[in-house]
Amino acid sequence: MKDDTAIAEAEKKKNEHYDARNITVLKGLEAVRRRPAMYIGDVGQRGLHHLVYEVVDNSIDEAMAGFCTTIKVEIHEDESITVTDNGRGIPVDKHPTQKKSALEVVMTMLHAGGKFDHSSYKVSGGLHGVGVSVVNALSKWCRVEISRDGDVYYQEYEHGIAKSKVEKKGKRKQSGTKTTFLPDAEIFTKVKYKFDVIASRMRELAFLNKGLKIVLTDHRTEDDKTVEFYYKGGIASFVEYLNESKNVIYRRPIYIQREKDGVDVEIAIQYNDSYVENLFSYVNNINTIEGGTHLTGFRTALTRTINNYITKNNLLKNGKNGKNGMGVLGEDSREGLTAIISVKVPNPQFEGQTKTKLGNSEVRGIVESITNEYLGQYFEETPAVAKKIAEKIISAARSREAARKAKELTRRKTALDHAALPGKLADCSMTDPESCELYIVEGDSAGGSAKQGRDRRYQAILPLRGKILNVEKARLDRILSNEEIRTMITALGTGIGTEDFDIGGLRYSKVIIMTDADVDGAHIRTLIMTFFFRYMKELIKQGHIYIAQPPLYRVYKGKKELFVYSDEERDRAMTQLGKDNVSIQRYKGLGEMNAEQLWRTTMDPDTRTLLQVSMEDAKEADRLFSTLMGDAVEPRRQFIQENAQYVKNLDI
Repeated sequence: MKDDTAIAEAEKKKNEHYDARNITVLKGLEAVRRRPAMYIGDVGQRGLHHLVYEVVDNSIDEAMAGFCTTIKVEIHEDESITVTDNGRGIPVDKHPTQKKSALEVVMTMLHAGGKFDHSSYKVSGGLHGVGVSVVNALSKWCRVEISRDGDVYYQEYEHGIAKSKVEKKGKRKQSGTKTTFLPDAEIFTKVKYKFDVIASRMRELAFLNKGLKIVLTDHRTEDDKTVEFYYKGGIASFVEYLNESKNVIYRRPIYIQREKDGVDVEIAIQYNDSYVENLFSYVNNINTIEGGTHLTGFRTALTRTINNYITKNNLLKNGKNGKNGMGVLGEDSREGLTAIISVKVPNPQFEGQTKTKLGNSEVRGIVESITNEYLGQYFEETPAVAKKIAEKIISAARSREAARKAKELTRRKTALDHAALPGKLADCSMTDPESCELYIVEGDSAGGSAKQGRDRRYQAILPLRGKILNVEKARLDRILSNEEIRTMITALGTGIGTEDFDIGGLRYSKVIIMTDADVDGAHIRTLIMTFFFRYMKELIKQGHIYIAQPPLYRVYKGKKELFVYSDEERDRAMTQLGKDNVSIQRYKGLGEMNAEQLWRTTMDPDTRTLLQVSMEDAKEADRLFSTLMGDAVEPRRQFIQENAQYVKNLDI
């Protein structure tokens, strides 16, 4: 009966009016304004900053082609942005098919630009050809000034539409392009640029383009804060920058630069005494977060070359893969490695529109052969460095074997096997990970309150005793011998390590770190975050890690009470209740709240505040964790001196 009704409804709908008049054609850049997220990812902070990168990318293409040496980026008081370069300048003559200035074509039409013509650009980052026109479309206004052949040309746009034809407005010897735009507040959730976010990307581009100067100025500050990025060493300087707070095992990075079959390959390698791998890959200045064929080629060649050196010099005493011996695996060869792989490919094939994984099969062989050839030669010519690297890697192989045995203690048979769960975990009754959340709580006292106050259906509680091990200073075998860390791994169900980690086994969609609002609580939270960043980074990338925000004060008068999270809120609460006979309780520990208060303030989804942990810049995050949690004291002292002025709640 239901099927007959559905068929009748479908037939009825077919008879409804639907012809050519129902087909909507969006003209020009109207499609971009209707669906901006399709072009820039989102309309939040990430999309807002992406506008700057798209304009700068045009200037970077000029630099890669050999025509630009300086790029200036300015943030103005009204949040408009100016990008100026000394390249050739966008052509302004009439386009042969569009019958209007080439400048207007580039600024107002999608998939228009010189990047599809290899006579103009051998390699380019913005191969989709939508960059600057999308910026124009998503701006309230945009102004472009072009200097070419001694003349200056100008055109202005509103919401992506040219206000007038290209005008000639003076003379100038220096060629180049100057683009100023104001993001449209009707499209973006908030038009407020972050200096540090832009600076991080400009620094990265300066590293990747040896000898290019990028100057960033913030006119919103009283002194027009200006930072200049210029690196003669290119990606070798990049590796040194990433290793600043680490103890390197040799001074100068190994630098490789070769061109083969039209593909330019640059590699910089430096080992440090840490136990984690930091390997970043780029194609035409695009950070290939998911790797690709260039990264695979490098990893294969690195492992093979090191294995050959160890075998040839008989450094692995028990012999490779012998009965009582062990071989060196890829993960061993990358322990403590900091490396940058940057390739310039004329026709890159990226998997997905996000350009995060290179698919060109030929690039793997090119990178592999170049790495094999150069690194093998380097090891022969520099035996002192080669021996230090080999000793580091052999030590890693031995520790891996010890860690393998320790991992067995943390494995669980299935995600629903409660028999293998740690005893201190108060699990929830629901088994669907999407509905479940885990609170990692500091101390047994707070853990007791959380267990009493929680909603047992979907909230699990895991109390930790004391401070966990600082994983920044320990190998995996030692990490896995720490009871608190083993308990976390088992409870989460994902496993740990390159081969064993599986996010599909995660038992909770939200993992919430809940610690006291004092110095010790902040330290414990940082230790837990360091563990997640180093060994379960995918949980952060996919948005599973949260930080609970317990209140700092309870302000009460009679039966009225308010929970507040800062000194300013405390003062407002006192005024609201009337300052006479108002009592204030300062919470230094979660255990000071009873179960009902903890639920209302910190655990009830309807009233709580959670901070989601995100990672927009893996390189800067790595550098910060190394600075704060590593062995080197001087970088940490410098960080504290530079950031002490931003402390809000000092607990002495």
